[in-house]
Amino acid sequence: MHRIIMSAVVGTVTLAASAASGQDRFANVTIKTTHVAGKVYMLEGSGGNIGVSVGSDGLLMIDDQYAPLSDKIRAALKKLGSDKPRFILNTHWHGDHVGGNEAFGRDGTIIAHTNVRQRLATKQMLFGNAVEPQPKVGLPIITFEDGLTIHFNDEDVRVLHLPHGHTDGDSVVFFPKSNVVHMGDLMFMGMFPFVDLDHGGDVEGLIRNVGTVMLDISPGMKVIPGHGPLSTVDDLKTYHRMLIETTNTVKSSLAAGRSLDEIKMAGVSDTWKSWGNGFIKTDRWLETIHTSLTRPTGAAKGRKTIRP
Repeated sequence: MHRIIMSAVVGTVTLAASAASGQDRFANVTIKTTHVAGKVYMLEGSGGNIGVSVGSDGLLMIDDQYAPLSDKIRAALKKLGSDKPRFILNTHWHGDHVGGNEAFGRDGTIIAHTNVRQRLATKQMLFGNAVEPQPKVGLPIITFEDGLTIHFNDEDVRVLHLPHGHTDGDSVVFFPKSNVVHMGDLMFMGMFPFVDLDHGGDVEGLIRNVGTVMLDISPGMKVIPGHGPLSTVDDLKTYHRMLIETTNTVKSSLAAGRSLDEIKMAGVSDTWKSWGNGFIKTDRWLETIHTSLTRPTGAAKGRKTIRP
């Protein structure tokens, strides 16, 4: 059961034993479209939230969920102007954010951090499952190191790489004119996040990265989280506070010599208990923090860019 839940979070294992069963899994999924602000929309279905810039230059899409949902996503996009986005930005490599790359990469240009392309181009292992490489058409053809700007739909769309938080390839996307930021999986709103410790993730790094974004937000900015409902600046601050307080809880317990089992037994404060009702339960989150804090120094850091 745990593996099924985690697969739903990151979508990096084989979607189903067969094409038919894969389609059945998503048969009842509907794509909900919400106007966020300015020229930016948010699409919700199954997997990571999609951001879309709509205007005279066409569509720019952030993430594309699971492959079997591509036709439903196309139908939703067509209502916004086109079912063929010119650009597809991948915020990181997990399958619930890049599963549609093969479908949308045929007509659009995929952009991502260098580490994302490297992950997608090579076989990965997650939760003991093999994640096969994307076909060539599903790979990013434009990559970057620290960030880039896309001048699109009368807006200077700014993409910023923030390493070693959720993974080693995470990016956030700012739409300054529309006053919107897409956080990717650096933000799970109202629930404990998944931190991929085996692929460059780090809990303290996640705290730093969210703090970095908070330095660059403006009043009234709308926040699209990787998972969870459309959010506000105050929501982002609450999420950041949760990360800090739950991590400090584990730090204090470690300093007092408590074991992981004792830390789990104590749990989290009442303020954050409901956050364990998502797909990362409280015990799993506390274990993630514990592992991140106690593994060898620099285990998550490595080199900034993965090399083959």
